[in-house]
Amino acid sequence: MAMTIVDLARAVTGGVDTHLELNVAAAIDHIGGLLGVAEFPTTSSGHKELLAWLKTFGPLAKVGIEGTSSYGAGLARSLRRAGIEVAEVDRPNRQSRRRSGKSDPADAVEAARAALSGRAQGAGKAKDGNVEAIRALVVAKRSARDTKIKTMNQIRHLGFTAPDELRERLAGVSRKDLAATAAALRPRDGGDQVAFATKTALCLLGRRVLALDAEKEHLEDLLSKLVEKTAPELLSLYGVGVDTAAALLVTAGDNPERLRSEAAWAHLCGAAPIEASSGKVTRWRLDRGGDRQANAALYVIVITRMSADKRTRAYVERRLAEGKTKPDIIRILKRYVAREVYHHLPRA
Repeated sequence: MAMTIVDLARAVTGGVDTHLELNVAAAIDHIGGLLGVAEFPTTSSGHKELLAWLKTFGPLAKVGIEGTSSYGAGLARSLRRAGIEVAEVDRPNRQSRRRSGKSDPADAVEAARAALSGRAQGAGKAKDGNVEAIRALVVAKRSARDTKIKTMNQIRHLGFTAPDELRERLAGVSRKDLAATAAALRPRDGGDQVAFATKTALCLLGRRVLALDAEKEHLEDLLSKLVEKTAPELLSLYGVGVDTAAALLVTAGDNPERLRSEAAWAHLCGAAPIEASSGKVTRWRLDRGGDRQANAALYVIVITRMSADKRTRAYVERRLAEGKTKPDIIRILKRYVAREVYHHLPRA
């Protein structure tokens, strides 16, 4: 898609503070002077009106948007389709906000000035391809997994506190068969109300778990096919499965070309080494920033390789002999894996 070419001497830069129902937009000139502020609805027609309003001030260079992965996703897609460069803007500095206060127009102006000055250089995720579809499936799968864990804990607790006969019936059941056993209970009213209510609750919770298992199996099938279609090279790496590949793809987005280097990718994954030296001590520590889902995926890959990959195991033994600790080795390996993954991300 061709981007609009503008005269920088007359260029206008936009900034948008996004919300659920309204977007607040600001326009500034090439030296940061405020040209105007306006509100627009978060609808398709509202996005078109916002773009048309920005263009009334002159040729549009770029638009800085706060929240391109949440409330601003639809607007960012609309602007890209129109050939406008979109810059992802971080939340305003909290110290600055405490000093000067907060308002939506002020945030929109700050977004525009961040895009103009270059402080907001990152391009937001495109959210218009296979990776966005993968993200939606991942959200549903994680929800099914988390709900199943919570429901199984509730079944187990009800079993512990159930009347004696029911508790003894469930006592020897394995966790694998617990949901099916609970779902097979047949509560009959007319007797002990506690036993009836407990059986009813266990039966319903058991059926819920079985339904979640069916949902999860269906989602896994869809996710596996979509990930294999989108990133076969990524799946070919040792230790990379469907779930880890999906997490890494979601972090990269549909337009991984927005990541300027493998170092930028490592920072995004929270795998870049951070210096923590002081005085006579020179050391590096784990990066606690970045996308935590991608960081967890890198960790899973590293642990898998440390347990089964001969080259990785030999490397670990060598570094241990040199005096490195296991957390340090894991940090280094996560950085290596991030570099390897970067070169196997799908490119448009």
